[in-house]
Amino acid sequence: MSSEIYIKVDSLSKCYRIYNKPIDRLKQYLLPPIQKLLGLNPVNFYREFWALKDISFEIKKGETLGIIGRNGSGKSTLLQLICGTLSSTDGKVLVCGRVAALLELGSGFNPDFTGKENVYLNAAILGLTNREIVERYEDIVGFADIGDFINQPVKTYSSGMMVRLAFAVIAHVNADILVIDEALAVGDMLFVQKCFRFINDFKKRGIILFVSHDSGAIANISNKAIWLNKGVIKSSGITPSVLDDYHQENLLTTDSIAKLEHNPAPITKPQLEIKNSDSKYPNQLNPRAVSKGTGKVIINSACIWSEKNDAPLRTLDKTDAVIINIRISILEEIVGLLVGFTIKDRLGQKIIEENNSAYVSTHPEKLRVPKGSVVSIKFEYVIPALATGKYSVDFAVAEGVQASHTPQCWLYDGMQFDSLPEDEVFGLISVKHPKFSMEIINE
Repeated sequence: MSSEIYIKVDSLSKCYRIYNKPIDRLKQYLLPPIQKLLGLNPVNFYREFWALKDISFEIKKGETLGIIGRNGSGKSTLLQLICGTLSSTDGKVLVCGRVAALLELGSGFNPDFTGKENVYLNAAILGLTNREIVERYEDIVGFADIGDFINQPVKTYSSGMMVRLAFAVIAHVNADILVIDEALAVGDMLFVQKCFRFINDFKKRGIILFVSHDSGAIANISNKAIWLNKGVIKSSGITPSVLDDYHQENLLTTDSIAKLEHNPAPITKPQLEIKNSDSKYPNQLNPRAVSKGTGKVIINSACIWSEKNDAPLRTLDKTDAVIINIRISILEEIVGLLVGFTIKDRLGQKIIEENNSAYVSTHPEKLRVPKGSVVSIKFEYVIPALATGKYSVDFAVAEGVQASHTPQCWLYDGMQFDSLPEDEVFGLISVKHPKFSMEIINE
């Protein structure tokens, strides 16, 4: 294996035997060998469930891999195979370097041991000598920050405390490979931020496998991603592309998705204006944008109009007042028309998300939109200065109210624009400079 490759997964598969009744296990153990001796074809008393099927990928030095997918897609099984806590049915995994893993909550801990005893146990399992553990113990305890509970049995810990202690250990074992399986979802905000600071620093010297249902976290951490679905790789590559594939497929349940066309035949029924709109706004929709929905609504056109330049927004150089115009066709009656937009950066992180939920709640007379209507929506919005880069815009239409609604049409990456700010933006966005004062007081 090349020195640049830390993990190589080759045609990896994992199959479980599912028995309908406990007695079937005994039958499977006894009867097939007897049937073979008698020259009969053996009968199996189980059915096969393939948690993973023919998975292959490589992770090289400097790469961070995010793994995303629904529950039961095989994410945790894949990590356990890589970490060596499960054996594969077929294929192989080659790992180069020390692995520190945070898998299932509480894995590697003895519930009857104290936190201190579990630190020594877990660190030893991860390859530290007793001397190294003693030298790093205070740093581990300080990172976990669970106070006197360090001397209490782990079975008395909350899930958050257990994660604190587990992450503190793996953060201090000088690993080459860090594996994290959704465990940070139960941590409190300040501790999670501490963990992500460590993760971002670790990326400079090692590789990370990160499993999460939070696409924002995947986008923030990973430069490569894999989407697992029913044990197979549905999409792999750079993170934004994989997340787009995942979101487009999983926006709605399978039985409610209907394929929509971007340019339907003109509807000649009477029009309904939710808000006055000028016909000067051109259609900026990306012809390759993917549309998902139930078939009750179609987004015909959308435009982000720069009031400063009196033209469609192409490049944002500083804060700009814009008009976002969206035209939609109503194919079936809608009760509660929610329309919104999302601005995302190149990693797929949501930077801005707005909708008309406040308008819907204050204009009950506009809740019911009849079949055959063409609706024009106008948002008047000020886009703040954004960090340098490319941005995409999603447009969405739903039915219902903010607290309970059903997506009817979603355009992923409906359009794009660039941000080239005149002044440097420190962070994701920049707002007006705060008022500043300074006073030197001589006591």
